[in-house]
Amino acid sequence: MPVPVLGLVPQRHLEDWDAFGINAGTHNGVLDSCEVSISYTLWRNPANLDDPANFAELDEEQRADLELEVPWERPQWLFERVRRMRYRTLWECVKTHWGAEPHEYDSVEARLVSHVNHILENRFRATRVRGKLPGDLDSPVDERHVEHGIALLVNGYEREGARIDTDPDVYGVGVVLDNGSSVTAVLPRDELRFIELAFATRRL
Repeated sequence: MPVPVLGLVPQRHLEDWDAFGINAGTHNGVLDSCEVSISYTLWRNPANLDDPANFAELDEEQRADLELEVPWERPQWLFERVRRMRYRTLWECVKTHWGAEPHEYDSVEARLVSHVNHILENRFRATRVRGKLPGDLDSPVDERHVEHGIALLVNGYEREGARIDTDPDVYGVGVVLDNGSSVTAVLPRDELRFIELAFATRRL
């Protein structure tokens, strides 16, 4: 990533355990775009990790899959991933975006819309997506839902950002950074009371 990657500031209800994903694009063999997403485990009660409030809402099939015994020894990293699936997760909730050249779809508005719809399609599929895969997202957001002039903290400094505050399931914000980059965050409304919505540079 040619620019700093941002995450949420360290806070007691979130655990950053290096759960990140990377998407990159090239043109003529040269990196021309990159996106890094970060996921967190959310502890509603960090004082007692075994509190049922910390566990994810899983259906019977999901619980059965987690309890399934496999006939081989799982590597430690896979064992940890499976264990984490039992807890509440803010999946790909923060994304840092970078493009070598500015394009219309690289605007913070377009990135924020894409991020919100991505979370709805993947984390709210049971209630928001109709039909067989890939399905149709019910009431997707678009750039008409973006509100500007929102104050956001980035590395302790206030910057003017944007937000989408019209969806019943998630709340999204985004802000333009330096050197062709931006950051967006999309969070479930049910978890907002546990989260400090401020950004800081994160080492990879």
